[in-house]
Amino acid sequence: MKLLHIVATPRGLTSNTVRVSSVLLESLLEKYDDLTVRTLDLFKTNLPSVSGSNIESKYMLMTGQHLDESAQTSWHQIEKSIEQFLDADVYLLTVPMWNFGIPYALKYYIDAIVQPGYLFRYNEEGRPEGMVKGKKMICVTSRGGDYSSGPLQAFDFVESYLRTIFGFVGITDMHFFNAQPMDVSLEIRKVAYKKVIGEVRDYVEKSSWQFESGASSIDMPEGIKPAPLLD
Repeated sequence: MKLLHIVATPRGLTSNTVRVSSVLLESLLEKYDDLTVRTLDLFKTNLPSVSGSNIESKYMLMTGQHLDESAQTSWHQIEKSIEQFLDADVYLLTVPMWNFGIPYALKYYIDAIVQPGYLFRYNEEGRPEGMVKGKKMICVTSRGGDYSSGPLQAFDFVESYLRTIFGFVGITDMHFFNAQPMDVSLEIRKVAYKKVIGEVRDYVEKSSWQFESGASSIDMPEGIKPAPLLD
């Protein structure tokens, strides 16, 4: 069972979000002997470009054009990121709220991997279909205020966006742990932290994950590319 931990905070072990994720990972590793964890730190990783030649390559592929060797090499970096993402059975996203939304590094990563013909496709009726099936996703977030209810709830674009974009590609088994409020006072932060840690441990204790070997792994067909647009 493979878990990909996607870290979207530059603060490392000092991060409130990472503290919660660390407890979650420790609990999961204690319960599931066959669990392996791979960490992708978005602020320490040289992510593939989603501009320049790769943007041109994407639309050349979508219109059935041939890529030269240089463009193929560049586009392959996008494919490597997609392949790494698809290789996991479970995803853990460690995501602090920044200005009501997700950190720019995570948005950059999502823009790189969510590509037509890889994570989603269009059917004969022109409707999008997610291609990432049989996966689980856990999102650990932290927020300075409390966005669980009241007037601030409408400003929570973290959970709504992540549910939308990953649901779009086929991941519907999603669970959120939101540490909040973390910036009101030290006393309130301690209470919030204790609450979310309790929720994390209770979730792991009640979980019963079962993955058949390779069942949820998605192989990228040889030569896969965005499907050519119809004339």
